[in-house]
Amino acid sequence: MTANPVFVALDTTDPDYARQLAERVRGSVGGLKLGLEFFNAHGPDGVRPFLDMGLPVFLDLKYHDIPNTVAGAARAAAALGVSILNVHAQGGAAMMRAALDAVKSVSPSTQLIAVTMLTSLSDEDLPSVGLTPPVGDQVLRLASLTQQCGLDGVVCSAHEIARLRKELGADFSLVVPGIRPAGSDVGDQKRVMGPAEAIAAGASRLVIGRPITGAADPAKAARDIAESLGISAA
Repeated sequence: MTANPVFVALDTTDPDYARQLAERVRGSVGGLKLGLEFFNAHGPDGVRPFLDMGLPVFLDLKYHDIPNTVAGAARAAAALGVSILNVHAQGGAAMMRAALDAVKSVSPSTQLIAVTMLTSLSDEDLPSVGLTPPVGDQVLRLASLTQQCGLDGVVCSAHEIARLRKELGADFSLVVPGIRPAGSDVGDQKRVMGPAEAIAAGASRLVIGRPITGAADPAKAARDIAESLGISAA
């Protein structure tokens, strides 16, 4: 492996802190992830400085609404020039296709991926939201639908990687949050795995937040993860 698959999750509402973190780790990660917390606080103008840092930006907004609304939102987000954007696969095929058409109409290079099941959910949580366990079956069903709709990939937990890679092929992107290096606190993530183990299973990209951003030395934490993946970090 040569390209660094790690996207650091800058999950904060403080733009100065987010920029400082990004600058500290930029030589040891492959991309930056900005989510709902940051976007709701600062909007598109808050995103633009990160696009100038020379790293891909994953705008993690998880759109889930009627097709026309999601298409308009996705078109506006893609026009910023982000590298990755996402929607919820549970929004259905019409919604995903509308979002894909909107994204590619303004930014053909932006990848559109879909969230399958949140990594905070376990089998025990599914009946209360009207779904039948196990989580893995729900993830495969939604990932298959996402691929049929022409999207570039899905967000899934590490424990679904091998199954999805086998069923959906080598070219479908698998973006994996809930990555926790040895000794890290799992927090609110219930389906977790270590970085090297996830890559070995077939993950395309890893989203890592607190093990880097919450470390005493974020730059060192990012370098250590890169080195565990056989990548020379700056």
